[in-house]
Amino acid sequence: MADAQTDVLPAAPPLTLVPINATASLRDQAYAKLKQAIAEADIYRSREEIRLDEKELTEALGVSRTPVREAMTLLEQEGFLRTVPRRGIYIQRKTKKEIVDMIHMWAALESMAARLATQRASDSEIAALRRMFDDFRDATPAEHIDEYSEANITFHQSIVQLSQSQILLDTMKNLFVHVRAIRKMTISQSDRASRSIVDHMRIIEALERRDTELVESLVRQHSLELAAFVEANCDFLD
Repeated sequence: MADAQTDVLPAAPPLTLVPINATASLRDQAYAKLKQAIAEADIYRSREEIRLDEKELTEALGVSRTPVREAMTLLEQEGFLRTVPRRGIYIQRKTKKEIVDMIHMWAALESMAARLATQRASDSEIAALRRMFDDFRDATPAEHIDEYSEANITFHQSIVQLSQSQILLDTMKNLFVHVRAIRKMTISQSDRASRSIVDHMRIIEALERRDTELVESLVRQHSLELAAFVEANCDFLD
C-alpha cells in the first residue's frame, strides 16, 4: 500500500517567500519568513527532500547572504534544517516514529488548551469556530479538499489560541510545523475529511456547553486517531 502511494507523489514544491522589510533586524525577519515558509511547505508530500539554495533565498527575500545564513543557522539549531556535507542544506523531515510521538504530544497539549478554552474563551470566539465550516454544509469536505484542509488546520490553531495560554502557544509552535504538514497530507486519505468534520462539530458543541471534561477527551481522541492512522498507513515517511 505504501509503495502505491509513493508512486504518485509529486515533486517537492518550492518555498513561497516575499522580500522582507529592512526597517527591523534583517536576521530576525529572514528567520521569521523562512520559518513561516517551512511551516507552509508540504514537506511530506514527496519522498524528495527540499533543498534550500542560499542564492535563491537571498534574491527572494531581497537581502544579502549574511542575514539569511544567520537565520538558517538558528533554524538548524531548532531542528528545522539540516546540513549535509558537500550536498547543501535541507528542510528536516521527521521519521514516522518521530511524527507519531509528536502527534501524541500535540494531543496532550491541545486537549489541555481546549480545557482552558471552556473557561477563558468568549461565546463569540467559540461561535467563530463553527463559522469556519460554513462553506462545507452543503458539500462534503472531500469535494473541496484543499479548502477544507486549510480550515482544518486553522481550527486546531484556534483551539490552542482560545486557551489564552502563551506558554502553551510557545510550547506547541515548533510541533505545529510537522503536525500541520502531516494533517494536510493525510486529510484526503481514507475519508478522513468527512470523519474529521463530525469530530469538529462535536468539539465545538462541547465548547459551547462549556463541558470541560468532554471537550478535553474529544480533542485528545481526535489527535490520537491521527497518530494511529499515521502509524498504520504512513510507511513512506521512513
